Amino acid sequence: MRWVSRGGVRVLEAELPRARAAFTTRIGGVSAAPYESLNLGLGVGDEPGAVRENRRRLAAALGRNPAGLLIGRQVHGAEICGRAEAPTPNPYLDLAAASPADADGQLTASPHLTPIVLLADCLPVAVAGGKGVAMLHCGWRGLAAGIVARGCEALEPSAAAIGPGVGPCCYEVGDEVLAPFAELGQAVAPNGRLDLVEVARRLLERAGVYEVETADICTSCDAELFFSHRRDRVTGRHAGLVWRERNEGG
Repeated sequence: MRWVSRGGVRVLEAELPRARAAFTTRIGGVSAAPYESLNLGLGVGDEPGAVRENRRRLAAALGRNPAGLLIGRQVHGAEICGRAEAPTPNPYLDLAAASPADADGQLTASPHLTPIVLLADCLPVAVAGGKGVAMLHCGWRGLAAGIVARGCEALEPSAAAIGPGVGPCCYEVGDEVLAPFAELGQAVAPNGRLDLVEVARRLLERAGVYEVETADICTSCDAELFFSHRRDRVTGRHAGLVWRERNEGG
C-alpha cells in the first residue's frame, strides 16, 4: 500500500487485480471538532452540509464520479448489495432525499461504480476478481455472521486488501465476542484481545483468497489520522472504497 495526497485529501491506496482500493484518513475535509476534518458519516452529530462537501472532495480526489458511489446503511450484519447501476437519487450525495438500504457490503462488476463503507474502528475489506469488486464493513459481528464468505462466494475473488482498523493492542473484549472465532485458533485472540485483521485474513484464506495485503494500522492508536469510536465515542467516520480499473478503450 502507498500513501497518496490529492487536493489535500490523504488516503492509503492498494492495487488489486484490475482494481484499486483506497482507505481514507481524517485529513482533507471541512468538518469542525470533534469531527475534524474529513468526516464522511451522517448521524454522528456533524453538520450535513459539511459531510456533503467532504464526500464531494473525496470523490474528486480519487477521480470517481460521486453519482456512482454505492453506499448502504450499515447494521453490523452480513448483507451485501450488488448493483449494476447506482440508485437514483443516490444517498451518497443526496443526503435528504435518499435513504440507503441496509447492507454492510457493496458489490459491482461495473468500472463506473465505486463501493464504499464507513468506519470508525471496524475493518474495511476490499476483494477483487474477474467477476468484480466488493467493499465489506467488517466488525466482529459482521465477521461472525459470515460477511467475508458471502462476499467471496459472490465474486470468487483472487486478492484482497484490508485497511486500517482497531488493533489487538486496543481491542480487549469479552468471551461473547471471542467465542464465534474460537475455531480459528488462539492467534486471533492474543491475551483476550481480538485481532480483527487475523480473523479476516483466515476467513479469506478459507474462501480461497491467499493474496491479501494489510495496512496493519490501528485506528485507535493514531488519533492524528483516524477516527475511533472506541477511543473517542463521539467521532466521525472514514471510509474504504474499491473500484474496477477500466480496460483500454472502455
